[in-house]
Amino acid sequence: MRYTNDMMNLTHEQKRQLNSYSIYTDQPAHPLFTLQSLKSDPESALKLVRAVSGTDNPAVAASYFSRRVGMFTAMQLYTLIVYEELWQGPDDALQFGAVEEYGKLSVSMFLRGGGYVMAEEAERTGMIRNLLRIYSKEVSDALRTVSSAPSLTHWENMFGFLLYHLHVLLSDPWMAADAEAVMDILKDGRTWEGLAKESLFAKYLRGSHPSVLLNTTVRTTCCHSKDVPGLMQCGYCPLKR
Repeated sequence: MRYTNDMMNLTHEQKRQLNSYSIYTDQPAHPLFTLQSLKSDPESALKLVRAVSGTDNPAVAASYFSRRVGMFTAMQLYTLIVYEELWQGPDDALQFGAVEEYGKLSVSMFLRGGGYVMAEEAERTGMIRNLLRIYSKEVSDALRTVSSAPSLTHWENMFGFLLYHLHVLLSDPWMAADAEAVMDILKDGRTWEGLAKESLFAKYLRGSHPSVLLNTTVRTTCCHSKDVPGLMQCGYCPLKR
């Protein structure tokens, strides 16, 4: 079944938030590939990412792409906390397209099917685990077959965006409890069964509050943002140490 944009029941504010993180619900003018085709043919997908990003280095392009997907994954967790819902859809419903942003071509995301579903409290751990599996681990596994960027780089790319969302939400008295609950799920090693030997997010935080880690060298790997033409070094870069 194919869903229309209206069936997603997004408010104007929700659409604005999605758009601010390069996530759209219309048809891409310059489609590249879908999440499904990335996983089945990562070599062809990465060639397109290299062309759009302007870098010939496969590792740099792979990390650039997982940062874009990381924005989507972190926004999903933000939506879970604020609206108690998540977008769910088949891999071919998440499409990637080339969009000009701030005068430069970028790889952006388009929701071309699926829909938003309510996240019942009893189901949240499973939903979060699936989110991490589909959009982080499986993307990382695919990219590692065609580049030398390690899996931790891809995980930390998502964590950087999530860190900011948690900083904002934990500072909001109306959202703090829900944000804390989701953060506890992410820190729980049981959530990561089948994904990693331990909670990679707990390891990333090292026992610190997200607000304390903003703009610090919290990363252990380099995201290579500085190596993409037109982009700058990220604020979490370990090379600043």
